Amino acid sequence: MSKKVTGCIVTYNNMRTIDNAIRSLLENTACDFSLYAVDNGSTDGTVEYIKENFPQVTVIETGANLGFGRGHNFILDKLDSDYHAIINPDVIVRDDIISDMMAYLDEHQDIGMLSPQIKFPDGRPQILGKKIPLPHYLVASRMRGEEPSKLLREYAMLDEDMSKPTQILNATGCFMFIRTDLFKKLGGFDDRYFMYFEDCDLTRMVNKVSKVLYYPDAVVYHEWGRESKKNFKLKMVQINSMLKYYAKWGLASK
Repeated sequence: MSKKVTGCIVTYNNMRTIDNAIRSLLENTACDFSLYAVDNGSTDGTVEYIKENFPQVTVIETGANLGFGRGHNFILDKLDSDYHAIINPDVIVRDDIISDMMAYLDEHQDIGMLSPQIKFPDGRPQILGKKIPLPHYLVASRMRGEEPSKLLREYAMLDEDMSKPTQILNATGCFMFIRTDLFKKLGGFDDRYFMYFEDCDLTRMVNKVSKVLYYPDAVVYHEWGRESKKNFKLKMVQINSMLKYYAKWGLASK
């Protein structure tokens, strides 16, 4: 029996990027793949555009801005797949990474979730944390310059051999590929986080019962605007989520 994959994009006024994101996924995915768009109350025409141009995408409107994790959890009981992809509205794929990641998990039953290699649209690698997001790592990430500092290099595991699948303690939420039954068993994302740190939290939950791997053979291209660095309100949301994360997990490094 062939395996089935679902994917979900949570949208909120993403008219600028949503066409490229959806089109790249549909055009490059050969396996049995169903895509959901959960909209958190867009007012810029995102919903109407998806419905008009991508009738094969199931659009679900929440009626309010539920945040990232709760938006993805909104369809948890609808998922009938073997594997599920959590996808940002500002990413694109250029290869059939969905089928590739599905095949890898088929062959490695001890792995619960995969995190692909993330690059900017121009091909430059994004320097993203792969260890527990301890405060000193977050400061190093926030203060990054042209060249990554020693702490940032450690946080992103830049000096380790990442050319093959490697277990990590922190996966970015812009694209996650997880076993659907595991995602459901864990109850999806912890919806106490409106946005930010829910991906770190999910990674830790998966690693408690299975393994999360960085999977460099799959590449996702992400715009990564780092909005919390520019927007004071989002910065406060990020700090609030950080405090919730530390209240839940403490400051242990594993």
